[in-house]
Amino acid sequence: MPLAALLGIGLPAVQVLRPLPEPTLTVDQVPSSVTVDGAAFSVPWPGKGQGAVKVVGSGTTATFGEERPVPTASVAKIMTAYVILREHPLGKGEEGPWIEVDAQTVEDGRARDESRIVGLRVGQTFSERDMLKMLMIPSGNNIARLLARWDTGSRDEAAFVGKMNAAARALGMENTTYTDPSGLDERTVSTAVDQLKLAEEVMKSDAFRTIVAMPSADIPGLGRIHNNNDRLLLAGLNVTGVKTGSNTPAGGTLTWAAHKTVAGEARLILGTMMDQRAAGPDPNGADSLILVQDNSRKVIEAVREALTSATVVHKGQVVGRVDDRLGGRTALVAAEDLTAVGFAGQKLSVGFSDGGRSVPRTAKAGTVVGELTVGTGDGARRVPVALRTDLTAPTAGERLLRLG
Repeated sequence: MPLAALLGIGLPAVQVLRPLPEPTLTVDQVPSSVTVDGAAFSVPWPGKGQGAVKVVGSGTTATFGEERPVPTASVAKIMTAYVILREHPLGKGEEGPWIEVDAQTVEDGRARDESRIVGLRVGQTFSERDMLKMLMIPSGNNIARLLARWDTGSRDEAAFVGKMNAAARALGMENTTYTDPSGLDERTVSTAVDQLKLAEEVMKSDAFRTIVAMPSADIPGLGRIHNNNDRLLLAGLNVTGVKTGSNTPAGGTLTWAAHKTVAGEARLILGTMMDQRAAGPDPNGADSLILVQDNSRKVIEAVREALTSATVVHKGQVVGRVDDRLGGRTALVAAEDLTAVGFAGQKLSVGFSDGGRSVPRTAKAGTVVGELTVGTGDGARRVPVALRTDLTAPTAGERLLRLG
């Protein structure tokens, strides 16, 4: 057979059988960020102290005041509860192990000028869940110390405080130092921004969320206990926690959680306010506690009113393409509306992730190849990105005529 004929047969065969180039996926028809419509929202902060507020998933924290470590008072018990639940998790509805009241707890319950659970007897036992209720609802300092000793098996609380500080470092709470599990010690200090990091993490626990949302609770063998934050829990603002604190060194402190349904989804709003001080004599910070609750209520009302939504990408909108690098391009579309939730004037990041998926060579229309996100963290809004039409293999003709 002549050489020309052989080449005429062989070259097309080689061309068709050559390995295919790897397809590429590009998402370039969505903005990298979006700004929620409306005049920029200004949080009605008080004139003194420090505070921080954020909508979980929106990626921005609004703050006021100097971010410097100040005494936490009983807000420290949020970390105590976090460490206990991390070490001894409670499933939904579980009571957990039974914990015995020791003599030190009873003695601490007789202390004056501090928050404590009174009427306990040596040898009484309570479930972990009920202990956490006594810790978080009426803010029992003696319960905080008992839980610390129980967790570590130590006669004092030092080993547990070490766990608290290790947990703070792991959460990026760079301006926080714990010296006791109750917050009574004025050397236990933190910032509003750091406390929001803790609040966002601990509110992932169903047991914690359930407990701190209770205005009161009945404890078998003790009676009814009442929440120090019931002025906000019962204010009709969908407040669901978290913890008050007050004493002379700290003034009034408060970390709170509230919800608002926006675009059909309940959004979690978190806030912390610290170093709130009432004018005049204020033994143990009682008036300052009322002040921090009143100031926080103004912020909660304003933030819930200002929270709104904006559609970033509509369902079916083309956001990118898969390129088979042989001339074939298949459109990628958003499988649902992508909605941003935030304050008017707030700028939110928009991104795409393939989730570790490889780019397919062939796939049916509707196959998910990744997701778009707006905001950051666990609360970020996510929608799938999918093929608009079938992704088909290159034809023999496309293989034959390719140049690359």
